[in-house]
Amino acid sequence: MPAIAYLPRLVDGPLVDLFSQLPALLIVGPRATGKTTTARRLARSLVRLDVPAEAAAFRFDADAALRAMPEPVLLDEWQEVPELMGAVRRAVDEASRPGRFLLTGSARARRGSDAWSGIGRVVNVTLHGLSVRERMGRCEGPGILDRLGRADLAQFPVPADPPDLRDYIDLALQGGFPQPVLHLTGTARQAWLDTYVDQLVTRDAEALDGARDPVLLRRYFEALCVNTAGIVDDKTIYGAAGISRMTAGAYERLLSDLYVLEALPAWTNNRLSRLVKRPKRYMTDPSLVTAALRLDEQAVLRDGNLLGRFIDTFVLSQIRPEVELSTLRPRLYHLREKDGRHEIDLLAELAGGDVIAIEIKGTAAPTLADARHLTWLRDQLGPRFRAGAVLHTGPRPFALSEGVFALPICSLWN
Repeated sequence: MPAIAYLPRLVDGPLVDLFSQLPALLIVGPRATGKTTTARRLARSLVRLDVPAEAAAFRFDADAALRAMPEPVLLDEWQEVPELMGAVRRAVDEASRPGRFLLTGSARARRGSDAWSGIGRVVNVTLHGLSVRERMGRCEGPGILDRLGRADLAQFPVPADPPDLRDYIDLALQGGFPQPVLHLTGTARQAWLDTYVDQLVTRDAEALDGARDPVLLRRYFEALCVNTAGIVDDKTIYGAAGISRMTAGAYERLLSDLYVLEALPAWTNNRLSRLVKRPKRYMTDPSLVTAALRLDEQAVLRDGNLLGRFIDTFVLSQIRPEVELSTLRPRLYHLREKDGRHEIDLLAELAGGDVIAIEIKGTAAPTLADARHLTWLRDQLGPRFRAGAVLHTGPRPFALSEGVFALPICSLWN
């Protein structure tokens, strides 16, 4: 059977550069996003620590087992043997030459656990879901934020065959997990995603925190999916799941530690004092939303509120992999005034304090009215406002106002 060709990822270049200078890297991200496949290309030895027979030697004497492996060593799912991090730390302290250890993991470090900490010795790299840009083989060149930072419409050529709204929904339904996206279709793909959700609320959650009730966790997960890309008070979500505030807090931390939930923080500014400080919750992959809620294309199209949230979640899943690679060193936020008069879906604050702002619309023909929050922010910030964009489902890019553009969503990968 012929080997499956490797599909380049956006993180490949930075990963090679970092590993040529640093002794140990920890590649983290949701389960099944390709961490092992990506890291294996740089490794001479591979240890699968979720296989009991391979993990046994490292549980018995992690230092000795590590010394016996030809370097570079890939330690896959290292959190299955958490004492391994201590052995890596000690090995790096003894010899800090570059390119020694690659660790992959599908869960964040447990808070307060020294065994899980690699601070000062291990540098984190996040591998997000497969983006459309990666699927199309367009990993070279600057990303959407770097191009927007130049505030030049010429950075966004007219696409030859632009998607329409149904095409975008289909791309979002497919999600960013390489196995179902690249190798499965129809019912097989849906079965894979259904199984992923089932294992997430049972096996994965139990491995990280065995005290959780999978039935209640599933209810909470579904409540989060219904409200993805929304600024919703905590009580609305935990009330819908039928759990307490304390339980909801524990479940939210758990799902965040498994990289399937992200809380986008609210942006703050001294000149704009009436800003909401509540985070905006996102599921990190839109296919998890439709799998958990048993939705198809028609169901998404019928519900205007869900459609907007779904497209918003999809767009952020495309931008997220580019953030760590951007030369502008952006941090992502959302913005909303307390009275709801002004709201911006995505705000990237760049190194130095400049701002790029993005609105996401399900319309194919955006107007200046769709950019009113962007022009308001531009007028408030003056020269700190680098550029704004309304991402839409239509075919063409065009200027809406000074420094504010209407761009097809496919500009993310075109």
